[in-house]
Amino acid sequence: MESVGDPREGPSTERAFEASPVPPWTEQVTGRAVAASLALGAALSGIMMNLVFTSGIIPTLNISAGLLGFFLLKAWTRLLGQLGVTYPPFTRQENAVVQTCVVACASMTHSGGFGSYLLAMDRRTAEKTSTADIGGANVTEPSLGRTMAFFFLISFVGLLAIVPMRKTMIVRHRLTFPSGSATAHLINSFHTPNGAMQAKRQVSLVVRTCVGSLLWSIFQWFYTG
Repeated sequence: MESVGDPREGPSTERAFEASPVPPWTEQVTGRAVAASLALGAALSGIMMNLVFTSGIIPTLNISAGLLGFFLLKAWTRLLGQLGVTYPPFTRQENAVVQTCVVACASMTHSGGFGSYLLAMDRRTAEKTSTADIGGANVTEPSLGRTMAFFFLISFVGLLAIVPMRKTMIVRHRLTFPSGSATAHLINSFHTPNGAMQAKRQVSLVVRTCVGSLLWSIFQWFYTG
């Protein structure tokens, strides 16, 4: 039986990792993965907040989180290699952990109500409305402790709702999960030799675009009234 495709292009993404064993969870949830998740989550949360308040757009960060997580950990392992420090290999599963944590962290900006209702739930906003009974108990200040407790509760929505749906929809009925499948294929392609070079070019383009946007914003700031 003849093979399909050009053999000079190398094996497909699925064939490249077909025989690779799945590492244990201790090699997936690592300290460097958590550190990269915190750094990228904080940065992308700020970007999400800016987009929500300025334009109301809520973008999906699956591809951006996977790409930046790959670049950050790849640069970290390369630096350790140049310093002569031994380190465990950077795996696809570790990249998926970073992508998941970053997306979950950045999604809190809109799922937690920062761009819609949370910042309006204070007494000052209630006093500006003519129908609010501020003398009653219908105003609750969103203090730091209450906000953290609220975020802690809504963070378990995925754990309590998505896991049972996953067992029914994906495992039992074998339905396709589009965003998850696309992200998994993207992360797999990053860890191939050709995909690593493409990811490097994409990150370079993202950095140049961000720097250009920042310089343009600074230029506009000087001429705003």
